[in-house]
Formats: sequence, structure tokens, C-alpha cells
Amino acid sequence: MLRTKTLRIARPTDKLDEVVRFYTDGLGLQILDQFEHHEGFDGVMVGLPSEIYQFEFIHQQGHFIGRDPTKDNLIVFYLPDRSEWELAVIQMNSISYETVPSYNPYWDINGATFEDPDGWRVVLQNAVWET
Repeated sequence: MLRTKTLRIARPTDKLDEVVRFYTDGLGLQILDQFEHHEGFDGVMVGLPSEIYQFEFIHQQGHFIGRDPTKDNLIVFYLPDRSEWELAVIQMNSISYETVPSYNPYWDINGATFEDPDGWRVVLQNAVWET
């Protein structure tokens, strides 16, 4: 069985600064580490020091990635406290990110979906995830 204390999701981007702003200024994540000019790559890792997940955004100089291929590529944050959820939505709106209709209408029932500069969608779900 796979056991890990940290989960990092890494993905390329053509808009490194804009994507980092979306996840830090919008979602409140912190820059945990970053690098420049490492064998032609720049990268920024964001997350929260107390959490087990991190996102790594990488830009390869001189290489074009393009937008995400589908509107159903999602990152879902479960925020069960209604006040915390509302504040998170307000924060996203305050930096000019508006909700978008979810491709799967399930996420619109108790959530708010936002699209990052690369087209990846982030759902702020006002619910508890249960197995």
C-alpha cells in the first residue's frame, strides 16, 4: 500500500506568474519554494505548511504548453464551514475571478467553480467529503 506524508501535484504552465497569483492571492496558499533557470525550467511550489498537499507549477523557457484540454479537470477543496466558504469565494471575486458554470452540474449545487489562467478548474465545495 502506498503511504505518503506529502502529495505534490506538478503541472506545466505558460503563465507562471498569473497561475501563482490565482493560487496564492486568490486561494490563500503560500509559496513554499521556487527556482529559476534550473536546466531551462522555472518553478513555484505552493501550499500550506500544515497540509500534506502541494502544487508545483513549472514553466519551461521557450516551450508552449497551451490551455487545459477539458473543463472537467478539477481540483476540489472541501470547505464545510459556510462562513469560511463564503470568505473564500469573496476573496476570489476580490482579485477579479468570477465563478464559472461547472461542466458537471453536481459541483454547482454546493460549490463555486473558478477557472485558473490555464483553464484548470478549482471548486470550492461547501460540504464535508465523506467516504
